Amino acid sequence: MNAIPINVKRTGAQLAPDPTRVLLRSFTPGDVPRLERIVAGIMSMSESDVGPLLAAISAKFSGRHQQIGQLFKERFRQLREIASFDQDPSEQRQLLIGAYFVSEYSVESAALFNPSMVADPDQQGLPPGALRFVMSLRATGDGSISSIVFRTGIIHADHRIEVRAATCCIVEPSRIPNALYEKPLFERKILELGLTNEHTRRVMGRLGDSFTEQELQSTIETELKECSTPEGEKDRQDTAQRLSILAKSNCSVQFSSEQSVSERVIFPVTLSQRNGIEDARFVRFHNDDGTHVYFATFTAFDGQLGIPQLLQTSDFLLFRFATLNGPAVQNKGMALFPKKINGLYAMLSRQDSENIYLMFSDNVHFWYEPRILLKPVFPWEMVQIGNCGSPIETEAGWLVLSHGVGPVREYSIGAFLLDLDDPSKVIGRLREPLLKPILSEWEGNVPNVTYSCGALLHDGELFIPYGVSDYATRFATVPLDEVLAAMQ
Repeated sequence: MNAIPINVKRTGAQLAPDPTRVLLRSFTPGDVPRLERIVAGIMSMSESDVGPLLAAISAKFSGRHQQIGQLFKERFRQLREIASFDQDPSEQRQLLIGAYFVSEYSVESAALFNPSMVADPDQQGLPPGALRFVMSLRATGDGSISSIVFRTGIIHADHRIEVRAATCCIVEPSRIPNALYEKPLFERKILELGLTNEHTRRVMGRLGDSFTEQELQSTIETELKECSTPEGEKDRQDTAQRLSILAKSNCSVQFSSEQSVSERVIFPVTLSQRNGIEDARFVRFHNDDGTHVYFATFTAFDGQLGIPQLLQTSDFLLFRFATLNGPAVQNKGMALFPKKINGLYAMLSRQDSENIYLMFSDNVHFWYEPRILLKPVFPWEMVQIGNCGSPIETEAGWLVLSHGVGPVREYSIGAFLLDLDDPSKVIGRLREPLLKPILSEWEGNVPNVTYSCGALLHDGELFIPYGVSDYATRFATVPLDEVLAAMQ
């Protein structure tokens, strides 16, 4: 047992999956000929039938989707790019065609778990001693596809946690088509991926110091046309495709400020993410100039490989996706420190699915030399250990919540302490976990798991949101001084 008892309190709050929160997503039944047959059937309807049918569809689904007419219109625009139309449909018929090629997807019907909690950028209008927070969660729906959803809430002066109710309407962000890429950073990513060759050098040579994805694609097409010789054609096509994938994996998306935080969902948008965005670890990062930005490390899953990536925002409206590069970018569970240490970014990682590693870098996008920081020691963590979110700065040191896997693959949450100036030094560690699954938390998609992606320290109290057996989310609180006093 820990030498000094720790008073961990579980709250009564729980966030469970809600199947009513649905997205309207593109749906394409079959190939283009089949699509065109369906369109032909809609075109054969009389105009007098189109209006009532569209009105009935809109009335049925508009309560679940904001601006449903715009969604139908956008889907029709997409269809015009892949299918031929014998005549121009009326405005109402365009919307009806769009309605036939969308379907609802329940984002969190299966699970809502692995939360990460950070201070909200907006702290206006709160009573003394209160803190507003934003919490990200991993939501899974049909096919176990994971996305990021959000909740907001308030930690009150008496340490009571209030999570605001979520609305049923959820929306995806718009992709920003003219977002700029920085040429030096893009070229460095090309080098790290082993794509530097004569073709990529010519493509990059045609571009300015900054460029858009459209400019890159146009330059690639020009380069392919001008070098349209049979020799090396396959290599040029492969390189062009990988450049395009790299650009799409480093993109920006934007929500409207009219959409509340709980209405925003980040659904997989790139090929590397197509089977899920998993376990985002958000951290409020303090820049050298006194400003701050939010970073989130997450795992992009394409159905076969899990690849660590980075998400960045300052307001939870504009999000920038970025690939992480370097030999140390592997496995899951990367967690960024909330500020630079001795002029360098610092990151915890799990290189081998067993130990916790520490690494430093002069650029948040590139990571090279991981060093083992902590190995499993105690019975409850003997199988493997990892972090449960970014380190938290305290006067005593960097507090890190950890997860340990023990007998019967039970996941528990522990903690350890790192030196503030030299985090490679472990200066404290709990012998026993802070949280382990209790009887009411055993059941779920993955039984016997308590797991967090980031806790929040406020007013001397540690607030820990945690996933329950990969199904739902609960909360616990514990005084910081008790955790520190129990460290060995």
